[in-house]
Amino acid sequence: MSDYAGISLWHETAGEDWEPRPALMGDLEVDVAIVGAGYTGLWTAYYLAEARPDLKVAILEAEVAGFGASGRNGGWCSALFPASLDKVAAGSSREAALAQDRAMRETVDEVIRVAAAEGIDADIAKGGTVVVARTPAQLERARHEVEHARSWGLGEAELSLLDQEAAEKRLAATGTLGATYTPDCAAIHPAKLVRGLARAVEARGVTIYEQTRVTSIEPHLLRTERDVVSADVVVRATEGYTPTLAGLEREVIPVRSLIVATEPLTDLVWASIGLEERETFSDGRHLLIYGQRTADDRLVFGGRGAPYSFGSKITHADSSDLRTHRRLQETLVELFPAVRGHSITHRWGGVLGIPRDWHASVGYDPANGIAHAGGYVGDGVATTNLAGRTLRDLILGTDSDLTVLPWVGHVSPRWEPEPLRWLGVNAGLRAMTVADVEETATGKGSLVARAVAPLVGGH
Repeated sequence: MSDYAGISLWHETAGEDWEPRPALMGDLEVDVAIVGAGYTGLWTAYYLAEARPDLKVAILEAEVAGFGASGRNGGWCSALFPASLDKVAAGSSREAALAQDRAMRETVDEVIRVAAAEGIDADIAKGGTVVVARTPAQLERARHEVEHARSWGLGEAELSLLDQEAAEKRLAATGTLGATYTPDCAAIHPAKLVRGLARAVEARGVTIYEQTRVTSIEPHLLRTERDVVSADVVVRATEGYTPTLAGLEREVIPVRSLIVATEPLTDLVWASIGLEERETFSDGRHLLIYGQRTADDRLVFGGRGAPYSFGSKITHADSSDLRTHRRLQETLVELFPAVRGHSITHRWGGVLGIPRDWHASVGYDPANGIAHAGGYVGDGVATTNLAGRTLRDLILGTDSDLTVLPWVGHVSPRWEPEPLRWLGVNAGLRAMTVADVEETATGKGSLVARAVAPLVGGH
């Protein structure tokens, strides 16, 4: 079995040998060349091949399909979009923002539909998401979030406020005062999904070249470390790895998110925790945490907070940070004391892509043949599917409801040069940690969080 199987719990349990597909050897001419065999690239290839089987489509991947965030994320296939309704509407209209929101909710079911149609067993369970409030300040934010949703015409079917009893029925975290709940999320096994998609696109005639690193993207052209690929359309689907491409060093920043997984837990332990419908979960703190109950009854739990590396440097060491992993384990026991004494069997992590305005985007310029999608800020499992369908329509020149969504053609500002972005991003991460400590100690909203929020972005 390849060393790739040791990247994460998901890689180890995907039922794959992870041996790389053949690399590109020699120059190539195709109709569509896609950089990156993660969700964005694979969904784009899938829908293009489905709509136009005559197209010659190739995917170039630096490692193996599912190596990056698509294979090692927290397993939330959710309707979350990184930019708020207000931010999306500010650049378009209220109606357009609501259309984006509806499209995201529909996309969750589209992922489930395709997985079933293609026979991809990705351990999918659409149990929704519960976000518990464990301090008075978090509960107040939860109330405001629901009130804000109502002001947009979103009702109980989209987002509901749970009292303490109802919240604890879904997730009995310590100190729970209430929660919000949305049904628009499915827990998945991300590596099973991405590997199944890779096989599905190959069955439709798409060629995947692995261990083929692209170094630059130019109009109608890709350059690898050895060869040149000519194409009518070039699709950049590199997300957190985008800064490794020449000239794109400041498009997004790669920020680390780290995860731990327990051994399979007993029915008795799960009776004290909940998640009977395999709901995904979080709480209302500023520095994001996230988790799910896996199909084999493990608790997978992750969070942000690991430092950003100077110069957007990405190394294999980004999958580990001893201090952050230890803090995650401590937080997990704090939330669920019944987990104490049970083994943590896997620790891993990876990078996600964050644009300067925290606003995902998709676009295509027919003049130079370059298309792109990304900037998901960790909300990419479902958003990539919407991106793939949208890129299909843009590339094929098909007018549709998807091609007029407000994220199409959105241009995010570039990040500041170093050392400004290193100083700013890491200061923001530290400030969010301080804000959570402050709120836990006082029970009140954090002045630090309100001051730094405009600088670090977020939902």
